[in-house]
Amino acid sequence: MNGRVWVRDYDAPRDLERCMAIWEAASADAHGFLGRAALEADRELVRALYMPKAEILVAGTGLRVMGFLALLDDGHVGGLFVMPGAQGGGIGRRLVEAAAARHGALTVEVYAANAGARSFYGAMGFRATGSRAEDDQGRPHPLIAMWRPAGA
Repeated sequence: MNGRVWVRDYDAPRDLERCMAIWEAASADAHGFLGRAALEADRELVRALYMPKAEILVAGTGLRVMGFLALLDDGHVGGLFVMPGAQGGGIGRRLVEAAAARHGALTVEVYAANAGARSFYGAMGFRATGSRAEDDQGRPHPLIAMWRPAGA
C-alpha cells in the first residue's frame, strides 16, 4: 500500500456503504468459520444496530477509506475491519492508536478461531483477560476478552 495512513471521524451518509463493503470482505476473510448464513444475518445487525450507535473512526490512504474501528461504550472496540488487500499496511495500527488517544484503556473481544486478530491485538499491547463459550448471538464460537492499558 502506498501513501500515508490518515484517520478521521466517520461520516454516516458518506461512509456507510464503504464501511459495510469493508465489513463484508474482512468478515468473509476472517470469520468464514461462522458460515454464510450467519454472516448475512450479522450484516443486518451491523448496519441497523451497531453502526448507528457506535463511535466510528475510518482510515485509509489517498482518498479511499480502507478500514474502520467502531467503539461501543467507553473504550470497547466493537469491531475493527480492514479491507483484506490493505491489511498489514498500518491502517489497523493507526485506528487502534487513535482510539487509545481518545479513550485511554481499550477492551475488545475476538473469536478464538481468529488467530490473525489475536496476534494483531497482542502486538498492539492487548492481553487476554478472560473468555466465554458463545458469541453475542449465542452461537458456540468462543470469544477471548482482551484489555490494553492506557499508554500502552
